[in-house]
Amino acid sequence: VQVAESGGGLVQPGGSLRLSCIVSSVSDFKDWSVGWYRQAPGKGRERVAALHIRDGAAYYVPSVRGRFTISVDDDRNTLYLQMNNLKPEDTAVYYCAGNRRGYLLQLWDNSRADYWGRGTQVTVYS
Repeated sequence: VQVAESGGGLVQPGGSLRLSCIVSSVSDFKDWSVGWYRQAPGKGRERVAALHIRDGAAYYVPSVRGRFTISVDDDRNTLYLQMNNLKPEDTAVYYCAGNRRGYLLQLWDNSRADYWGRGTQVTVYS
């Protein structure tokens, strides 16, 4: 199984980016729970959003709710994070993660993922 993020970059405040995460070599992606996390310089890892693919239940950290949207294309085993109205405090390395048993609360509350990507840098500058 390989997990690879893409889509990071430089953007001005108020701008948008869409992150993608491809999960390769799995046939049961629809049963997974997946999430996005981020780590800013000098800070610990922070949860951003998580989703149970089959039933659509989703969680967002309050600081991104209404600005970010987590979604999947389960035919392509791809996870997305649409980020709108970006702020300088959103600057971080963003990681995707997957729990292949579908345990959404374990993923959200305890960061219990079976797989992690290597991250993609998002920088919001003015």
